[in-house]
Amino acid sequence: MPATASDVCLVILAIFIPPLAVLLKRGCGADLCINIILTLLGDIPGIIHALFIVLTSRERRDWRQNQYYY
Repeated sequence: MPATASDVCLVILAIFIPPLAVLLKRGCGADLCINIILTLLGDIPGIIHALFIVLTSRERRDWRQNQYYY
């Protein structure tokens, strides 16, 4: 599937403000707490985690939608 404008915006947010990208993608939960801790430990771990959340949730969502068609 092609990337949408919201996906591009979330990737940019994940690079500059990782906790905000995770908050917008997954809401206030364990992933947000993990990302805040990783960002406080260093910017790079927080960015990597945020990019992982942003880029894999879309694939997970697509997989769940396709699962019901079979």
